[in-house]
Amino acid sequence: MKYFTLIVVLCSFSFAVMAQQLPGSKNISKVWVADQGNGTYKNPIINADYSDPDAIRVGDDYYLVASSFDAVPGLPILHSKDLVNWKIVSHALLRQPPFEHFEKTQHGNGVWAPSIRYRNGEFYIYYPDPDFGIYLTKAKSVTGEWSAPKLVAAGKGLIDPCPLWDDDNKAYLAYAYAGSRAGVKSVLAVMPLSADGTKSIGTGTIIYDGHELDPTIEGPKFYKRNGYYYIFAPAGGVSTGWQLVLRSKNVYGPYERKVVMDEGNSKVNGPHQGAWVNTQTGEDWFLHFQDKDAYGRVVHLQPMKWVNNWPVIGNDKDGDGKGEPVLVYKKPNVGKVYPIETPAESDEFITQKLGLQWQWQANPQPTWAFTDAVNGTLKLYTAKIPNEAKNLWDVPNLLMQKFPADVFTATTKLTFKPNPKLENEKTGLVIMGRSYAQVSVKSKKDSLYLVYGICANADKGKSESEKEIIKLKSSTVYLKVEVSAGAKCKFSFSEDGKNFTSAGEEFQATAGQWIGAKMGIFAIRDTQTNDSGIAEFDWFRVGK
Repeated sequence: MKYFTLIVVLCSFSFAVMAQQLPGSKNISKVWVADQGNGTYKNPIINADYSDPDAIRVGDDYYLVASSFDAVPGLPILHSKDLVNWKIVSHALLRQPPFEHFEKTQHGNGVWAPSIRYRNGEFYIYYPDPDFGIYLTKAKSVTGEWSAPKLVAAGKGLIDPCPLWDDDNKAYLAYAYAGSRAGVKSVLAVMPLSADGTKSIGTGTIIYDGHELDPTIEGPKFYKRNGYYYIFAPAGGVSTGWQLVLRSKNVYGPYERKVVMDEGNSKVNGPHQGAWVNTQTGEDWFLHFQDKDAYGRVVHLQPMKWVNNWPVIGNDKDGDGKGEPVLVYKKPNVGKVYPIETPAESDEFITQKLGLQWQWQANPQPTWAFTDAVNGTLKLYTAKIPNEAKNLWDVPNLLMQKFPADVFTATTKLTFKPNPKLENEKTGLVIMGRSYAQVSVKSKKDSLYLVYGICANADKGKSESEKEIIKLKSSTVYLKVEVSAGAKCKFSFSEDGKNFTSAGEEFQATAGQWIGAKMGIFAIRDTQTNDSGIAEFDWFRVGK
């Protein structure tokens, strides 16, 4: 009877684990759920670094895209039925062009604020690369094959594009300028596009200068309503700014200006940059980000209404037309109630495709990883670090995901099978940012050792400081990081999966270049030879 009970328990656990990843199953985070189950939600609706969000509704479905910079796959696409419960469903950019350029780490470069639209049965995503220009990729289905990115407008410093098709089918693109490349910022411009939106057909015209009232204005989103052209745009800086709306009866202006949301008396700093969407029932809502430093730019949802042809976003307590963010609010009325769901975090590695939460630090090579679904493991093959690499900041084959909450724990089980002809192969768990820390298994001639490394100011080329913790008894080890409020991280390890021992001093996580800190795994070596060591990750679990 004891054996039967044990088998039932084990089977129940197995099915519970599989339910996390089987197609059609609903993932529910153990660390952050926005839907409070009583008809209300709490902000942020996505407590993870999906910066510069843009969103649309197509029928009964909502889609959201965000900046991805140098992370690959890029251009993440999330889906929701009610604007509160979201799921990662796809990436529009499986490799980032120019391909050779993005084979190396390009921190802060790559995909800046994109926009998504739906037209004539196709999804359009416009995204800027500040070093090359504005690209367009299209697809019939967000989970289908996206077209190769086409350069719509070449040029340095063109950023944050958003298209608008007018009533006469003429197309326009609103955009901003990156001062670091263009030599000017705090202005918005509009350029004409071909009717199909695939290429610019004229030079851009500056339509608003924000230097005096709205410094660092950027991220325009272009709409038309009741005969007015509207440009929703953030100003004042990502951590301290406000949400601005411009309107005009003419596409090229002149535009009137109004601040429609700022921090007010709330605790949500710099609320801005996002998307206006409406529901099937006629409600209006606004999605935006909040910059939380090491946690990245997390996504909030605000109620919105129109008053005298101006939008009012958030809670307008004094009726002056300028709202402030809400932290708890009734859920949008979309005509139905949908199940709770959150973006994926944990991964049991039982599918042939890598979980959509994972991204590499550059365009990946096919020799970096193998999803061994038959054995339920992810195999990372050690890859030689670049000759010019000063530390892990410069290493492309880091497999990482976003922080999912303010407080959480991430644990992984791995078995390391190093190349017996090599030394100094290493695999482990990392918290990555401008400064980083990692706990890893390192091969030496006589055995495997657990080591703990910290690198302050990694982005400035500083060297990592590494400390040997223990000589391991076997090739299998459990690694854990506990992240507490303020993004303080404590690493630990276990050889039996039950008793964990501290691996080193507390580490303060830091933001990366335009992104929050990330957590992830890696497998590296410092020499080139004809074969690699193998790190077999059994699972990666995120919880309390």
